[in-house]
Amino acid sequence: MSAFRKTALVALPLAGALALTACSQQAEEPTYEADATDESGGELIVSDVDPAAVPVDVPETEMTPVAPEGEEAPAE
Repeated sequence: MSAFRKTALVALPLAGALALTACSQQAEEPTYEADATDESGGELIVSDVDPAAVPVDVPETEMTPVAPEGEEAPAE
């Protein structure tokens, strides 16, 4: 057996395995960071900006807690 044939018998399977490994890697999912603080203990849901979305003006007022039914609201 010639030296070229021996090298080819070793190199071709290695090259094939390397090609399969390179092609099988999945792309990383993008990570998003919300410019908000979730104080309720829930999970923030962040998504890409939709260019067809309608702009919304969100009020900047502080929220007031409401007493559950049957309880009186605290006096201020």
